[in-house]
Formats: sequence, structure tokens, C-alpha cells
Amino acid sequence: MKKFTSLMMIALLVFASSFTPKNDSVHEVEADIVDLAVSTDFLSTLVAAVKAGDLVDVLKGDGPFTVFAPTNEAFAKLPAGTVENLLKPENKAKLVAVLTYHVVPGKILSTDLKNGQKATTVQGSEITVTLKDGKAMINNATVTAADIMADNGVVHVIDTVILPPM
Repeated sequence: MKKFTSLMMIALLVFASSFTPKNDSVHEVEADIVDLAVSTDFLSTLVAAVKAGDLVDVLKGDGPFTVFAPTNEAFAKLPAGTVENLLKPENKAKLVAVLTYHVVPGKILSTDLKNGQKATTVQGSEITVTLKDGKAMINNATVTAADIMADNGVVHVIDTVILPPM
């Protein structure tokens, strides 16, 4: 979870500070999803989780991937001790399940999202998109920054860590 959140935060920081917009809603940089997250302070928890889950090489791969990246604040909303427990080596499988639940194969832009849409994550379970009052939600998480383009996909920053059904 931390790795995915960190990735999303990196993407948002890069989005805000070092990209050149192609249009009003899509921003592109010359970096992969991991590099975007690493360069974004508010995704540092996600980056740490991605590293702990040994998912760096996967997320640096060709893709394309759509990553719903939770911020550090999103991770902080989890019950006390959750992040620390997930980062323990003995909980690596749970961590990977949480992180891969934030990744969908393919490139899904905000303009592609439909109310009630379902998408199967890399983890194997589905997420649900809700569009309401001009905002997109992925399960119970609100998209706070959308369409941050990477060389191998797109990042959408979210305000809540989404948890797979277990």
C-alpha cells in the first residue's frame, strides 16, 4: 500500500512541479511510475511500501498501468500500526495484495471513467468507480489529482487507501 501511495504522491508532485501539460487535463513527464512517485514527497509512504513489496521492477516495467496512488495522509488514516505491520517481512503477501489492488492493467484516463464502472486490479479483485458531483471515487477513495502521465501508464492520486476484499 505504501509503495502504491508513494507512487501516486510522486506522480502528483511531479505533476505540480516538473511537467509540461499537453492539455487541460492530461499531464506528461518523461519518467516511469516509480520515478514519479520517488520524486513526490507526499507519496513517500507508497514508495516505501512498493520497495518493501519488491514491486519496483514491476512498476518500472513496460505497462501500461493505471495506478491509484494513496497519499501519505491516506496511509495515516489507516488504524494505528497497520502500515508498520504491513511492512514487516512476514506480512509481505498482504502488503503486495494491498498494493496491487491499487493497480489496473492498461491506461485509464479520467475521461474514460464511467459511473458504476468496474475494473479488475492486478491483485485480482474488482474496484468500482463512482462519479458524483464532478468527483471520481474509486471504492471509498476520492481522486484528488488525475491523469498524471508516466512513460508506462497513468497515475491518479487518491485520498484513502483502498483495501481488497479478504
